[in-house]
Amino acid sequence: ELTARPISLSQVAAEAAAAVRERHPKRDVRLEVAPGLEVNADPRLLRIALENLLCNAWKYTARAPQPSVSVGMEAGEHGPVYFVRDNGVGFDSRRAGELFGVFKRLHSAKEFEGTGVGLAHAHRIIARHGGSMWGEAAVDRGATFYFGLRRARAN
Repeated sequence: ELTARPISLSQVAAEAAAAVRERHPKRDVRLEVAPGLEVNADPRLLRIALENLLCNAWKYTARAPQPSVSVGMEAGEHGPVYFVRDNGVGFDSRRAGELFGVFKRLHSAKEFEGTGVGLAHAHRIIARHGGSMWGEAAVDRGATFYFGLRRARAN
């Protein structure tokens, strides 16, 4: 059951990133998490969504000479929009509509391991919060996954 309350998205993102780093101790990824990101969300579910987004970013920066991932916020038309951005392989933006389907992959399993459920899972969690999620990218120029939460608030 979803139990939303005011939480620090910055703290949840840092905790999720620590878990991802623990699973990939040999990867040296530069991580930046913007401070002061406050949202109204279920902390357990938001952590799962962020872990999936960060795992995705970690995975697709494997070939980057200086892998970098950031979590932050931008002003959106209807309120704050949060993002997870990486400098990895990116994807063809014409295929963005395929991103959130279960077992849909834009890269082969030979190139990058995984099950094809992480983004779908994150998308479903954001939708349960009354929010939306979308991705933007360019091939070999990284990817950014944005999400808005219906009752999110920014400091």
